[in-house]
Amino acid sequence: MTEKPWDHQVSLTDPRALRAYAHPTRMSLVGLLRMEGPFTATRAAELTGESVASCSYHLRILAKYGLVEEADPGGPGREKPWRATAAFTEWPNYSPDPAVASAADALNAAVAENQFHRLMRALETRHNLPEQWQRAERHTDVMLYLTPEELTALGERFDAMVEEFADRAYDPALRPEGARRVAYLQVAYVAPDRAADTERPGEEA
Repeated sequence: MTEKPWDHQVSLTDPRALRAYAHPTRMSLVGLLRMEGPFTATRAAELTGESVASCSYHLRILAKYGLVEEADPGGPGREKPWRATAAFTEWPNYSPDPAVASAADALNAAVAENQFHRLMRALETRHNLPEQWQRAERHTDVMLYLTPEELTALGERFDAMVEEFADRAYDPALRPEGARRVAYLQVAYVAPDRAADTERPGEEA
């Protein structure tokens, strides 16, 4: 059984922490530790393809901002195991502080880019999946007209449904036969206005 982080989530509000976490290797290390940790910098190098020295450096940076910690403080050098401190990471969707807002936007962009690359890798190999998995996968979108309150409520409903399956990540005994790791993305944003949306039919711009 993979060790479950004891905290539900870690919150990042320091601009330096937000920018530190935006590094793709660090995001990858935190994700791997949550799913497969604890592990050492040597094992991290095997999983990421980075050097041991690079992984050790990035793990120390993550520890500085409370995202990971030593699982065995007495462990020797690079062979000491690391673990994630929480199951999820959150950061502000909005901040009146320009420094925080800018760093959060940069992190959002880094996360979106990382998710895009992961999605493209999955699409490149999905033809190898059994038919039932190919049919079960979802690639769809829809335009909705919502108020901020409605969008918040919709997200909370999705969160509640996803939470039903969250413990399976940490306890394989809870996974039914045939279960596989699935990346389920929730993305909702206000679509930029287009001039055509405000033009009346037959009217030239």
